[in-house]
Amino acid sequence: MKKIFTEQFMKSIKSIVPITFIVLIISVSFYDASLINLIPSFLIGAVLLIIGMTLFNIGADISMLEMGSKMGNHLTKKKSIWFILVMSFIIGVLVTIAEPDLRVLASQVPSISSELLISLVGVGVGIFLLIATFRMLFQFNFSLLLAIFCVITFIIAFFSKEEFIPLAFDSGGVTTGPLSVPFIIALGTGLAASRNDKKRKEDTFGMIAFCSIGPIIVVLILGIIFQAKAGYNQYIIPNYASVGEIVRMFLNSFPDNLFEVLLSLSPIVVLFFIYNFVFLKLKKKVLKKIILGLIYTFVGLSLFFTGVNVGFMPMGYMVGKILSNKVILVPISMLLGYFIVVSEPAVLILTEQIEEITNGNIKRKVLNVALSIAVAIATGISILRVLTGIPIMWFLLPLYAFALLMSLFVPHMFTAIAFDSGGVASGAMTATFLMPFVIGVAEALGSNVLTDAFGLIALVATMPLVVVQAVGIIYKIKTSRKVDYSDPVYNEEIIDY
Repeated sequence: MKKIFTEQFMKSIKSIVPITFIVLIISVSFYDASLINLIPSFLIGAVLLIIGMTLFNIGADISMLEMGSKMGNHLTKKKSIWFILVMSFIIGVLVTIAEPDLRVLASQVPSISSELLISLVGVGVGIFLLIATFRMLFQFNFSLLLAIFCVITFIIAFFSKEEFIPLAFDSGGVTTGPLSVPFIIALGTGLAASRNDKKRKEDTFGMIAFCSIGPIIVVLILGIIFQAKAGYNQYIIPNYASVGEIVRMFLNSFPDNLFEVLLSLSPIVVLFFIYNFVFLKLKKKVLKKIILGLIYTFVGLSLFFTGVNVGFMPMGYMVGKILSNKVILVPISMLLGYFIVVSEPAVLILTEQIEEITNGNIKRKVLNVALSIAVAIATGISILRVLTGIPIMWFLLPLYAFALLMSLFVPHMFTAIAFDSGGVASGAMTATFLMPFVIGVAEALGSNVLTDAFGLIALVATMPLVVVQAVGIIYKIKTSRKVDYSDPVYNEEIIDY
């Protein structure tokens, strides 16, 4: 355990330190009393992020992944397709309700009840996890189904209110975060393992992609029938008088985050233990290991969200306000986007799983670079939208169309991985640092926050669809010998640059 802790701790340091260092340089370079005042809380937040991410990653490996895999393996042994589909729906709803990222976004939209928004998004994920399970079991074409649902999504968006469109696509991005991603990946792995065909590895991926579509559709429909206009909560930046006051702020915030994470984890944990009692009947040794992992996950996420909510969110907002009138606003925003994505817990989980499932043929560091480039571009586009007021659909529609066109020429596994990557790239750090950053810029420039700043998460979730598939094209060119490209797992060529 000591070795595992050290490895995860070093990974967390490498993830958090770069973005922390960049923000500190910005704070010193563009000296402002408000920024300087927030530096101590920002540094404490960074420490909590490192510790929290370390504990969460250890916990997710021995609890969430194990729970999802056990349930996925057992579900496939049931002869009733209806039972499998109903359980997929229930799991989809509960893992979404459990997702802290969604609660962060919902709390920023006061005009819509948080519980209503979370419940509707949960139902959307449940329906599309059911569809993803059905597709996997009956081996329907992933790209074709995805294209059909993307067309449906954009048709509905045409009739939805303008201010709901960025919120809808943002909702699709935050639903696949640190709790749902490991569980859904493990569930997909368990379902795919029951098949003996050659494409089973390939079909391990893609479930997250479908889970990101459901929330977009339900929130767009809400935008059609909801009478009131959407709004957002403005940030209140604290003015600390002493370090003691900062410490008290963290101590006061920690129980609230502890309760939020407990509230989030409870539904899926209760479902698992009921499922185990009725069906799995795991040995006590296995259950003790899962419970230990859940404790790590619980404490880790509580520390992580305390760090981002108290330390990173106010700093992101103030950095955005300070840089709003600077010439280097766009390049700085892209730099922040480049380094922020490797801080996402869900990204670490997904890239590790991809490397493991593909037997190292698709290297984690290649995916990390691809995702960093994608998020950097997305953040730059978001700032350009704030500066120009260009509607988000002018970007989303061509990007989705191009991504679907690319899927005709890319190995199928890369298409599934690309769409999964889009879902996980837009996680906790995006919602609690980049989002406040863009809102800070929008408020300082007098732009419409709802239509111009919201939509960042959507763009962060969309750009990987293109960039990761571009990696797939490079892979295909490098391996353009007489081999079967439909299943890169069995190829000896390793993607590494």
